[in-house]
Amino acid sequence: MAAKPIFILNGPNLNRLGTREPEIYGTVTLAEIEAMCREAAGETPVRFHQTNAEHQLVDWVHEAIDEGSGILINPAGLSFRSIPLLDALKMFPGPIIEFHISNIHRREEIYHKSLVSTVATAVLAGLGPCGYRLAVEALIGMIGEAPK
Repeated sequence: MAAKPIFILNGPNLNRLGTREPEIYGTVTLAEIEAMCREAAGETPVRFHQTNAEHQLVDWVHEAIDEGSGILINPAGLSFRSIPLLDALKMFPGPIIEFHISNIHRREEIYHKSLVSTVATAVLAGLGPCGYRLAVEALIGMIGEAPK
């Protein structure tokens, strides 16, 4: 039986990485991040997605509920306002890592309270784009430790 995939989900505006506020987010593109994540995952299957639409992110969480072993999510601006995303993530039975490229706690106050953090197994923030690699490795480790 093939291993269940991990879902790496990216929210609004992350398709603009590489050019969007490089002083905050760096110059690494989302395509480069995807390649980094797939390499870090090794033999673990990966479903890597990005959307600017809240409903699409919720639909991918639903897919993960049915088919996935873990979720790595950078919900971007939806972290702070999306009740539908929060409700979908509450249904996921496996580990969830919330990831932010920047340290949201060093930014404007509006970025300090993430709804997603209330259901995430772990939160990583401020490690830059290369932090995705660490998050993937941590997620795979959490899945390996989970009861079968």
